[in-house]
Amino acid sequence: MELMIDRVSKQYGSKIAVDRISLRLHKGVYGLLGANGAGKTTLMRLLCGILKPDSGSISMNEAGVSTGGASATPMDISVDVSEEEYRALLGYLPQDFGYYPDFTGMKFLLYMAALKGLDKGSAQKKASELLKLVGLSEVCKKKIKTYSGGMKQRLGIAQALLGDPKLLILDEPTAGLDPKERVRFRELIAEIGKENIVLLSTHIVSDIEHIADTILMMKDGQLIYQGKWDEEQGDLEEFYLKQFEEDQGNEESGNVI
Repeated sequence: MELMIDRVSKQYGSKIAVDRISLRLHKGVYGLLGANGAGKTTLMRLLCGILKPDSGSISMNEAGVSTGGASATPMDISVDVSEEEYRALLGYLPQDFGYYPDFTGMKFLLYMAALKGLDKGSAQKKASELLKLVGLSEVCKKKIKTYSGGMKQRLGIAQALLGDPKLLILDEPTAGLDPKERVRFRELIAEIGKENIVLLSTHIVSDIEHIADTILMMKDGQLIYQGKWDEEQGDLEEFYLKQFEEDQGNEESGNVI
């Protein structure tokens, strides 16, 4: 399984939100860091097919088996972001996900499961498993409007996991979670990343520094860092903050570059 991002760009008027980004993502957890306006959300919407890139391509390579000839042989199947097969592999939690306040947690998951094409029996079983996984089993029959912010966020994570996605994209997923919930979330994501591609964006370094296999850092629509981070390189949060303090200093002195 491989997500291929090849020279992808997106521009709004004179603002370049994503600037010729190329990446190859495999199984594991990828932490996408960047200040507000760095291009994180635009990149994620491009990867989900919500936005169309101005240039470049996005596709998922999945291992398959050729049925031609006398014997079956391994082959890679490439699926473009615009195809239905790609969306079937995708789980997505946007920054502000929509929900129906008068639905119960269970009813909401069953509704989302139906939209994703799960049959009724499978949907009921999967919804129950996911509610237990995110710690909402005891309140699954209560209306969502009674949930706390953290509970709503956990419900959003559960809906993103419906259909067993191979690619899970989470935009600021820890917003509204208390410290204990953050720890549970990190453990959950680390487990999912063992067999799937997980990309999560945040501006909170502590959310990803211990679980991300690879750190991606965006600034002005470009990747300024890509790779593993270890203690020998120093403090990740200090490095991250320094990138944006430099911009602030330039603005204050009138030397914007």
